[in-house]
Amino acid sequence: MGPTKLEILGYESTPLGMLCLRRREMLADPGTWVTEITLDHELLMSSYHNVSERALAEHALEMHPGSGLRVLVGGLGLGYTAAAALACERVASIEVIELLPHVIDWLERGLFPLSAELRSEPRLSVARGDVFARLATPRAGEFDLILIDVDHSPAERLGGSSSAFYTRAGLRAAKRHLVPGGVLAVWSYAEDTPFSAALREVFANVEVVPVRFRNVLVDEEETDWLFFARDSAR
Repeated sequence: MGPTKLEILGYESTPLGMLCLRRREMLADPGTWVTEITLDHELLMSSYHNVSERALAEHALEMHPGSGLRVLVGGLGLGYTAAAALACERVASIEVIELLPHVIDWLERGLFPLSAELRSEPRLSVARGDVFARLATPRAGEFDLILIDVDHSPAERLGGSSSAFYTRAGLRAAKRHLVPGGVLAVWSYAEDTPFSAALREVFANVEVVPVRFRNVLVDEEETDWLFFARDSAR
C-alpha cells in the first residue's frame, strides 16, 4: 500500500475550534477522492456520505406540494442540502445562512465538489450569519421550507446560540417564519425523544425519519435522524 494522499485545502481558527478542509484519497478505494471538513480533528462532514443531507431537502419537498417555494437553509456545509433543494424545479429561491465565513470563502474559491454548480445557480444566495438568531426574530411568513443542518444533534450542539431553538419557545419562534403549511426540517446524527416531544407540542404533524447507510470510512452501519414538522395549510 502506497503513502496516504492528502491535501489540506484550508485550516482556520474559529470560535468553534480549528476548522480544516481537506481532500484525500480513500485507502479502501484507491482512485476515489473525498472532500471533508473536520473540527478540532474530528470529522464533521464528507462528500462521500451525503445521503442524509440530501434527504433533508428531498423529504421536506415531498411533504410540500406547492410551487414557487422559498427555502431557508441553516448551515452551508459542503452544499449537499442546498443542491438537493435546487434540483427541484418547484423551488424559486434558497437563502443559505452560514455562521463561519471560512466555509463561504471555500465555496467561493471553488474548493468544494459542488462549488461550480452552486455558484452558477441564480436562485441561490449565501450569507454569513447565525440562523438561530434569525429564527428568534419576530419576522413572520418568510419561507415555505426551513432546513437546519448545523449541530451534531439537539443534545450535542456546536455552539451556545442554538440551545433555545430546540425548546418549545424556540420552535414557536421559528414557526413564525413559515408560511401556513410550511415545513421545518432538522438534521441530527442521533434520535432525540425530548426534541421530538417539543416538536409535537408546537406542530400538528411530526415525522422522525431514520436514514441508514453503510459508512465505508469506518466499515460500520450508521443511522442519521431527520425531524420534519408542519401544520396544515389554512
